[in-house]
Amino acid sequence: MRPQMTVERQLALLCSPAVLFTIVMIAFPVGYSVWLSFQAFSLGGGSTFNGGENYVRMVEDPEFWNGLRVTFVLYAISLVAQLAIGTYLAILLNASKRMVGFLRSALLSPFVMPPVVVGMMWIVILDPAIGVANYVLQSLGLPPSEWLASPRWVIATVALVDTWQWSPFVALIVLGGLQSLPGSVYEAAEVDGVSRWAVFRYITLPLLAPTLLTAAILRSVDLLRFFDIIYITTGGGPGNASNTLNIYGFRVGFEFFEIGYACALMVTLSTIVLGAVLLITKGRNMIDW
Repeated sequence: MRPQMTVERQLALLCSPAVLFTIVMIAFPVGYSVWLSFQAFSLGGGSTFNGGENYVRMVEDPEFWNGLRVTFVLYAISLVAQLAIGTYLAILLNASKRMVGFLRSALLSPFVMPPVVVGMMWIVILDPAIGVANYVLQSLGLPPSEWLASPRWVIATVALVDTWQWSPFVALIVLGGLQSLPGSVYEAAEVDGVSRWAVFRYITLPLLAPTLLTAAILRSVDLLRFFDIIYITTGGGPGNASNTLNIYGFRVGFEFFEIGYACALMVTLSTIVLGAVLLITKGRNMIDW
């Protein structure tokens, strides 16, 4: 008669497929990328260990610093805009008494659209010659803009496109937070005659802080590795005005075939993303406490 398995062993056997999947699909690619970042490796050629030369090259590379600057500027503009607009939309939805289901469904449409569709749609809208955006500006008596073709405005324009797509996502997260707030606090404020602005500033905003930080974490992961919309609309141009670190790493790896250096760039970007997420998570835990 075979002895019965212990609970710990049963749990280990049940978890083993997930653990194996994690090792194969996540840990191995990450570890291999880190190993390649210390190699002089290019497609079609051999690989030799070069220590930290890829990282030394990265520190001395002006394109790396430009990509890092563009990444953080785009991140800051987009995150602030999406949190502000998403919170405003959530407050409007929370106060709305009609067509709430329809409005929620409408908010889902932008961020479930494929990035290719979003990029191509905005390329047409922002076209300097035939785009609707310049037609509206000229109708209002304002000068037309080059939008994505302007080195001065391209980052703000890309941030606009991403904000249009992902502000509804933030709004749905914040709406869930709003609906979980205690109503007794607002009833007491109404009895005391507190203004709407004071209610928002001193009651709603502090109570929503953990929800807003959760939304910030989710958007930070995407924004710091922003790729698809930029690649579709500008390809990192004009010049290198929208050449984020992610775009630069892709070009180094798949246009110039310098896989070792590209891996060093991507390992650095991954470290930045992880650091930002940990920092925001720490802030959220402090607020919860």
